[in-house]
Amino acid sequence: MIDIEIDPGSAVPPFEQLREAVIARIASGELAPGSKLPPVRSLAAELGLAANTVARSYKELEAAGFVQTQGRNGTIVAPNLDDADRHRKAMQITSGYLTAMTAIGVPRGEIGEYLDRAGRR
Repeated sequence: MIDIEIDPGSAVPPFEQLREAVIARIASGELAPGSKLPPVRSLAAELGLAANTVARSYKELEAAGFVQTQGRNGTIVAPNLDDADRHRKAMQITSGYLTAMTAIGVPRGEIGEYLDRAGRR
């Protein structure tokens, strides 16, 4: 199985924690292209989540191009991982941005507002 921990006390929803954890493992190479992901029900039981939560994560991962669902054959890491590299770089930039914004005293809850304002320019 995949070594992932979900923090039930986090403000980040479990489906998003799972999605980000899978993307991180793809970007790091821990999950190589073509690797088979655990079945939804198995992973849900392992993580103590509802099957719908895991299914939602898989669905969003597929929509973003990180995985491919092959019906009864399960879900695999997509062979074309250009998106994974882009995601890794975007996460590095975003982490730096968050660090800089909190360093100048902007509360985390307000950072999205600045992104929205900058995007409207």
